[in-house]
Amino acid sequence: MAGTPQRQRPCKSIDAPSRAPSLQHADHVKYTCLKDAVCIRHMCITKCSPYPNQFDLVQRRGLVSLVVILREWAHKSLLEEEQRPDSFLERFRGPEIRTAPSRNSQANDTDSKWNILKIVTFVVAPADDGYYYWLFVIASAVLYNWVLLVARACFDALQTDCYILWLVLDYLSDVVYILDTCVRLRTGFLEQGLLVKDLSKLRKSYIHTLHFKLDVMSILPTDLAYIATGIHTPQLRFNRLLRFPRMFEFFDRTETRTNYPNIFRICNLILYILVIIHWNACIYYAISKSLGFGSDNWVYPNLTNSEESLSLSYIFCLYWSTVTLTTIGDMPPPARDEEYLFVVFDFLVGVLIFATIVGNVGSMISNMNATRAEFQARIDAIKHYMQFRKVSKDLEARVIKWFDYLWTNKKAVDEAEVLKNLPNKLQAEIAINVHLETLKKVRIFQDCEAGLLVELVLKLRPQVFSPGDYICRKGDIGKEMYIIKEGRLAVVSDDGVTQFALLTAGSCFGEISILNIQGSKMGNRRTANIRSIGYSDLFCLSKDDLMEAVAEYPDAKKMLEDRGREILLKEGLLDENAARKPTGEDVEEKVELLQNSLDSLQTRFAQLLNEYTATQQQLKQRITVLERQLCNKGSYSSENFSK
Repeated sequence: MAGTPQRQRPCKSIDAPSRAPSLQHADHVKYTCLKDAVCIRHMCITKCSPYPNQFDLVQRRGLVSLVVILREWAHKSLLEEEQRPDSFLERFRGPEIRTAPSRNSQANDTDSKWNILKIVTFVVAPADDGYYYWLFVIASAVLYNWVLLVARACFDALQTDCYILWLVLDYLSDVVYILDTCVRLRTGFLEQGLLVKDLSKLRKSYIHTLHFKLDVMSILPTDLAYIATGIHTPQLRFNRLLRFPRMFEFFDRTETRTNYPNIFRICNLILYILVIIHWNACIYYAISKSLGFGSDNWVYPNLTNSEESLSLSYIFCLYWSTVTLTTIGDMPPPARDEEYLFVVFDFLVGVLIFATIVGNVGSMISNMNATRAEFQARIDAIKHYMQFRKVSKDLEARVIKWFDYLWTNKKAVDEAEVLKNLPNKLQAEIAINVHLETLKKVRIFQDCEAGLLVELVLKLRPQVFSPGDYICRKGDIGKEMYIIKEGRLAVVSDDGVTQFALLTAGSCFGEISILNIQGSKMGNRRTANIRSIGYSDLFCLSKDDLMEAVAEYPDAKKMLEDRGREILLKEGLLDENAARKPTGEDVEEKVELLQNSLDSLQTRFAQLLNEYTATQQQLKQRITVLERQLCNKGSYSSENFSK
């Protein structure tokens, strides 16, 4: 009816609170305010707007705006969640050192002054990525001068055709050189493990080095002589070639940072060889120009063809340089003394290049194939042993397949051998990062202390089992516990056919038989048969290592024992009466305390004995000195009496 007021419809633009996403406190307040505002707006429009179509239009606009706001909030929340460090790693590594905000952060003037002060007193850390990127910039400028500056000095056409471009690039590289000198003056270094930020100390350290002298020589304005000679004499800028240490530093750091060092070394060697061949080609062209093109068969021919291009001249000289340095092919013999000297020098350089190539490439290939050669040697030794002992063909095939699996899946590296030079802390952190997903699934690691986590991770030993291998059999004496990294294991009956349960990545087993739980009917024997379905990667932790690790962490040991009792009670393998009987742990603890007290007493006694010995020695020395003084005084008084 027209006179009947419209029934107020509930606001449906926001879901009910029970359906709202999980929010933090501030986000929840924002979410609730948005909901209330939209609902109020909806009610006002419903009461005041006489036109239903206008209401629908306004409502749709409000819904669209709200959806856009919520989508931005959700995207921001997801980004924060991705950037948030993993709690498992955070608990192990501890909080990171963060820069504390300034106390006067609310004052804009103070902040601006503080920012200016930081800019004035900034120090470059050599380990930062920004420093490495700057090295790339300065290395590019040095390489530009190494290649094009020498070529322009020898090939006149290259200099005259694009002299404006060369001027721009030259002075751009000069700017980079000057900025690099400023960076070098503010580049810190480590002293007693800490970054030195004293600017005066940094300047003194840099000024007293050979690099400073080379850097100063490389930025001398020698191109001011253009005023007298003209701009087509780029050889005046040869001092720019002296900044080569920065390029070598960039190569060294890249070799350290790259994941493919052998490939980088080969590319670096090829670059050096190409630069030498390029310089030799330019020098050959310059000598030919000095002696006269076509004056004899050795120099560059005098080609009068107008269609001859700069590229043809350079390619011919590059070909001559390559053939001469590699001593491959026949070239016209020299006819003058200068030519003979240059060819002899080229032959010597070629011999050095050949020796360098053979030595470096051979070493690189050996390093690249070192892992494969070591692994193949292990396989050959196993094959020889099995052939000598006349092992059955089936078992020999299983062994070969196991080795093939290790090599195919890149599991043939001895991790302990690779990481042995690292400290225990870094070894544990690498192990946790590598095996993070597996360790997070292990329940015994969820609540353990960081120190215990380090102890356990360092004692884990990887093992690989083939399909059908029994990891343990029921009744065997347990000496290890296992954690599944990859693969699937089956808990089977004694006949090996019936499957009771399936164990996947993150599961652990075997801890019951190595904990010596009181009241266990199985004692320290295995309670089940566990067999590998396919190839399985497991972590093994021996009984001795586990007991050594949990000796200082009684809570973790109690947690393992409680879990073992639950499993034994569930399977009916726990004698509750025997479990309630008093144990000899108290006596053992008392004996251990007495032993520790005795050790401390012995240590204290040894310290007191050393102090007594030292004091006695000092007293003897003092008595000796006093006796000498008394003797001297007695002799002096007797002399006076005689006089």
